Amino acid sequence: MAAKIILVAILIFSMGIPFGGYLLGKKKEGSTKAALALNIFLFFGTLVVADMLLFSGHIYAAEASAEASAEGWRYLAAALSTGLSCIGAGVAVASAASAAIGALSEDSSIMGKALIFVALAESIALYGLLISFSILG
Repeated sequence: MAAKIILVAILIFSMGIPFGGYLLGKKKEGSTKAALALNIFLFFGTLVVADMLLFSGHIYAAEASAEASAEGWRYLAAALSTGLSCIGAGVAVASAASAAIGALSEDSSIMGKALIFVALAESIALYGLLISFSILG
């Protein structure tokens, strides 16, 4: 418990000291770089102290089983199908929506057609979500 209190105190000081140095040195040129360098140094110093205080050196390994490994691959496949389809949908919606806005600025009667193209691009994310449900189901 004492190690956690010491770690919290070090973390607070590692954030407060560079901020105070930045505020006090605001009139000098280069104080931002010095405060950033001090912040980086204290952050990594806090990580080293946390490693020394919180990790006792005992290593415990879990029993590996084929079923647990297959379950992990299923979750990874579901996450990839959802994540990559959402990235693809974002790229598609960005280009389709900007083109739709440009077309609507010229002719407002094509609102329905433009909305359909944007919705088709957005449906890519929903397809990826359905695939991930089928993988997990």
